[in-house]
Amino acid sequence: MGRGKQPKDAALFDAGARVALVRAANDLQWLYDRDYPPRASLALVGNRHELVARQREALQRGVCRSDLAEARARARVDELGQLDGGAGASLWIDGFNQVITVEAALAEGVLVRGVDGVLRDMSSVHGSYRRVAQTHEALARLVAAIEQSGAREVHWRFDRPVSNSGRVAAWVRELAPRSGLRWEVECVNDPDAVLAEAAKSGACVASSDAWILDALGPAGSHFALAEAAIADRAALRNCVDLRPGPEFEV
Repeated sequence: MGRGKQPKDAALFDAGARVALVRAANDLQWLYDRDYPPRASLALVGNRHELVARQREALQRGVCRSDLAEARARARVDELGQLDGGAGASLWIDGFNQVITVEAALAEGVLVRGVDGVLRDMSSVHGSYRRVAQTHEALARLVAAIEQSGAREVHWRFDRPVSNSGRVAAWVRELAPRSGLRWEVECVNDPDAVLAEAAKSGACVASSDAWILDALGPAGSHFALAEAAIADRAALRNCVDLRPGPEFEV
């Protein structure tokens, strides 16, 4: 089973649908900013704009409060070599989160760029992971992006409870660069908690998980690793940007 488009995605996320989605995202963020309950807010906005479940899922993944979106944008870095006085950063990677996003992009699946500027996939992988046709290319691209990032050391964390996590971790170990870069790969019971703690401590994280990004301390940062790995791919044409551009009146 791949991570590409679902049968109706072409119509649900075409140029015309994007206008409605951007306006819906603006409405949803307005409600979030005023502390309306998330579930009720999504239902209200979805009904108003006549969105189906998959479009509502895109909003759920890509919309947050304005202050959180701004904080995440400020914390983003594009060159890790500039951190820590030019010595490079210690990068903590949300393993499945980043791998699956790149797999989805390579399979030309729908991606969502949220109001925080973060790129996310629309795949549904819960408790079970299976290799797909794009897996090894995704891993190779992630490794290449890390080598070019200026990172000093890398800490991959995969979900131990997820099936095949040990196998994926082994593949990542085999792909370790020979450049002297410290390369640590572990399977843990709760990688989100591990990365959130690292984020609080001022580390640089690679994840699109909102909880991890919002845990970033004053000195913490996040690196768009998955995006760096697929930036040269035409698959980004399937990216639905929920941020209003100058051509939108919302």
